[in-house]
Amino acid sequence: MVKQSIFGRMAQLAKANINSLLDQAEDPQKMLDQMVRDYTNNIAEAESAVAQTIGNLRMLQDDYNEDVRNAQDWGKKALAASRKADEYRAKGDVGDAEKFDNLAKVALQRQMGSESEARAAEPSIASQTEVVDKLKHGLDQMKGKLNELTSKRNELVARSKTVAAQTQVHDALKSINIMDPTSEVGRFEQKIRREEAKVRGQQELAASSLDAQFNSLEDLGEQTEIEARLAALKSGGSPAAIGAGDKSAESESTLDEADFDKL
Repeated sequence: MVKQSIFGRMAQLAKANINSLLDQAEDPQKMLDQMVRDYTNNIAEAESAVAQTIGNLRMLQDDYNEDVRNAQDWGKKALAASRKADEYRAKGDVGDAEKFDNLAKVALQRQMGSESEARAAEPSIASQTEVVDKLKHGLDQMKGKLNELTSKRNELVARSKTVAAQTQVHDALKSINIMDPTSEVGRFEQKIRREEAKVRGQQELAASSLDAQFNSLEDLGEQTEIEARLAALKSGGSPAAIGAGDKSAESESTLDEADFDKL
């Protein structure tokens, strides 16, 4: 009954459709981990049951082989006793001849008993051999499924780690996307641009102020000349006298040019 139960579990596990089970699982990795544990435990139980069944089969085979040997030995003893009886009978010793004939009969009877026991064991040996073969085959299938499960689990774990790494890299790249105005780098760039614009504005403002200062200087010079001429008029001079120096300068300039012409 125990063997049948183990054999039934082995057959059920060996026929399991792993992909179908994974499709129905909420967490495939956890399910695979549990299936690997279940298969490992069931394989351990199956190996123990198969080993016990094989041990029982070997005992039956040993008993069968012993019965066969005993039958052969008793056959030889019966033959030896029969020949001895014939020798005594040839010598006219009927008593010893009968004695060895009786021994031959006993040996033949025991030979028949050993042969009967051997024949009786043959069906059990055949049945146990079939069971052992099926258990071995089922055990091999379970080990194959365990290898498939382990490979599937390792593949799933590797794919899961790859996806996680890709997601992490994608998120990292997205967080430093310089084209994204919402990113830290984008905000820092905007701040620098504002500072640069401010500096340009200050430069332009400074240049405008400098031009204004030069213009005010020119206006101040003109006003000073007007004040000087007004003062000259009030002192009794004439505006022409104020420009006399210019005429003298003009004469000197003309004189200089005439001098150059004489060269």
